[in-house]
Amino acid sequence: MKRRQFLATGTALTAVLAQSSWLRAIEADNRYRNQIGIQLYTLRNQIKDDVAGTLKAVADAGYKQVEPYGFPGADDMIREAKANGLAVNSSHINSDSILFPERKDAQPFQAIVDKANEHGLTHLVVPYLPGELRGSLDQYKLIAERCNAAAQTAKRGGVQLAYHNHAFEFQPLEGGKCGYDVFREEFSDDMKFEVDVFWVVVGGHDAAQLIRQLDGRVSQLHLKDLDAAVKPPVYDSIPQDAFKELGNGVIAMEPILAAAADSKVDHCHVEQDHSPHPIESIQQSMAFLKTL
Repeated sequence: MKRRQFLATGTALTAVLAQSSWLRAIEADNRYRNQIGIQLYTLRNQIKDDVAGTLKAVADAGYKQVEPYGFPGADDMIREAKANGLAVNSSHINSDSILFPERKDAQPFQAIVDKANEHGLTHLVVPYLPGELRGSLDQYKLIAERCNAAAQTAKRGGVQLAYHNHAFEFQPLEGGKCGYDVFREEFSDDMKFEVDVFWVVVGGHDAAQLIRQLDGRVSQLHLKDLDAAVKPPVYDSIPQDAFKELGNGVIAMEPILAAAADSKVDHCHVEQDHSPHPIESIQQSMAFLKTL
């Protein structure tokens, strides 16, 4: 056999073995494909107009669970999700009680945990960090301290707290260190990560590699795809058309889901922050997942 043929055969064999490893990982923990969720922020405009019809469309598209937003103000989404046979395990929260505990109008976090228990939620997520809290490493350390305290409260209530990233956490600050470095160092064992793979890639990192590095510390994933026109790293705003359906961008989902299985991630949720046709977009993402 000629050297070129040997190399081609070896490459093909490596690809087959990698695929077999991926299939074994998914087969061992197939909830990522068979219990896939959707972050309902994707459908926020539709939910404003017709929460019941929108949640029915989610179920009809084949999703098995949903992750609402704005909890504890998510009663309508949770009610209609359950009415359509959709599980609700997690929600993004109004996190003022964690990030701004000094504010008089901030609802006590214990009350949020209590309401999560009423709804049967097992996961709560800090969804975003406002700009005034992410200008320095010391600010990130303060946020980590506050998240750790809230995570202890959540744990006592049987709920897992996590932090959802964007790209700005990966922007180098003092000494080249970034906010996500601080979180990795400072988060306690009680505080987990909800890794948004899109924003990890936009921030210039490999999502599957990060999940493996955080082995055991990632509770959930957000799955979305990135348009090839975006050239990471980008730490601020990106065009709305940068958000693509799964399979329509440059992010390889198979190694990400394999890493999730190996790291025992609890849940995966599709999300597409912007789309001109959100219902069609979530249908396309589901169709792609069924090909894996």
